[in-house]
Amino acid sequence: MSADLFFRREGAGKPIVILHGLYGSSDNFGHIGRTLASAYDMILVDERDHGRSPHTDRITYPLMAEDVHALFTKLALKEVVLVGHSMGGKTAMVFAQHWPELLRHLVVIDIGPRQYPIGEHAVIAEALASSDLASKSSRQAVEAHLAQYIPEPGVVQFLMKSLYWREPGKLAWRFNVPLLQRDMGEITGAIGPGVVQVPTLFIRGGKSPYIPREDLAQIKEQFPNGRVETIPYAGHWVHAQAPEEVMDFIRSVA
Repeated sequence: MSADLFFRREGAGKPIVILHGLYGSSDNFGHIGRTLASAYDMILVDERDHGRSPHTDRITYPLMAEDVHALFTKLALKEVVLVGHSMGGKTAMVFAQHWPELLRHLVVIDIGPRQYPIGEHAVIAEALASSDLASKSSRQAVEAHLAQYIPEPGVVQFLMKSLYWREPGKLAWRFNVPLLQRDMGEITGAIGPGVVQVPTLFIRGGKSPYIPREDLAQIKEQFPNGRVETIPYAGHWVHAQAPEEVMDFIRSVA
């Protein structure tokens, strides 16, 4: 059964749907959504087990794609530009494998279709799982705990955006920490071999390791109507580091 996804909608015109990455939410694309809403129907989505969408008992790309399809059906969307970053990019690719007729263009931000090593994601998951929110009475205490595991202050601050007061004196994560830790292999896994004929734009961060040159041949084979553009100075969070360039690319296909 699909999850009833939370979404933010603003503007009018041709529809653009944006899917965030792992540990993120629709808030991550707030600036881009507000800016493009002057010309487009912008729909920013919280994927299952993230943000304000429901927590579930399983997370896989087919399930997440079904969630998005249910949202398309609910909102009667068609001829959509579907944009996804990282985990959201893989969700978007799987959606395009199953429902290409609903898409005008696909935009994938800094992720490829292949399997990736769990690597640092396991460290982040352990930091979150061991945060013991029941014993902490301040956001500062949680931040200090995360910093013991995660050396990059920017990553810590990104995660802290999903920490909220569930009720007075009780902190909680908006994402489903136990499930994400358990199913991390699904999240870092490949999308499957289906060829995508939908015109696709891959936006690659020049300082990110997620789409190395050796992956370009596989991407072209699986996405024959695809092209890859690089923003040289950006890392994995391309949309945060180069929002104007990302918006220009989205406008170019919308």
